Amino acid sequence: MIPVVVLVVAKAPVPGQAKTRLAAGVGAPAAAHIAAAALLDTLDAVADAPVAARVVALTGSLDDAASVDEIRSRLADFTVVPQRGDDFAERLANAHLDAAAAAGGLPVLQIGMDTPQVTAELIGECARELLAADAVLGLARDGGWWVLGVSDAATADCLRTIPMSRPDTGAVTLGALEDTGANVSLVPTLADVDTVEDVDAVRRQCAPDSRFANATRGVAHAR
Repeated sequence: MIPVVVLVVAKAPVPGQAKTRLAAGVGAPAAAHIAAAALLDTLDAVADAPVAARVVALTGSLDDAASVDEIRSRLADFTVVPQRGDDFAERLANAHLDAAAAAGGLPVLQIGMDTPQVTAELIGECARELLAADAVLGLARDGGWWVLGVSDAATADCLRTIPMSRPDTGAVTLGALEDTGANVSLVPTLADVDTVEDVDAVRRQCAPDSRFANATRGVAHAR
């Protein structure tokens, strides 16, 4: 096992609260169903990755979430902690600290639930890369990032001042990590899912029988 804790930062897929930009194109119930599929595919990949520990930092109530029973069952294999903080950047930084605390101070490799095409093998590769660097960063095609790893959870404190969900978030995050003195290793760039226009590119990278592929089969090709 690779001595790294994988942290999944997740939002309960509640209709009207999850994937609101996607919901503008497919409706709130369908967006929540797609978000649940993406989350479950991600959790499966993390569960199969050869890492020492797995943590989910969760916000929102699962009681009203799509696929609630399946999500609760899958989460039984993870340590679940609540997200804490006033904004997303603060919640991310705190989640790194909480994951490290739950895993005895292991390096933290954090992903979200927007890249359901991620595989256990890719997660393992990123985890191994983290053992050889102070930090790893995987950029997203929309200008953000999909994975961030730090050998010391305190390094993620630099996230607190970074504007999130902007076209330059990835570049600003890279600069902030480097400003801490960290040696940053870049890992593969992935597409993530925020809008209807993103669905096709991600679906083509997923296994044909994945939950995400099945949940989005009726969504028109974006391009």
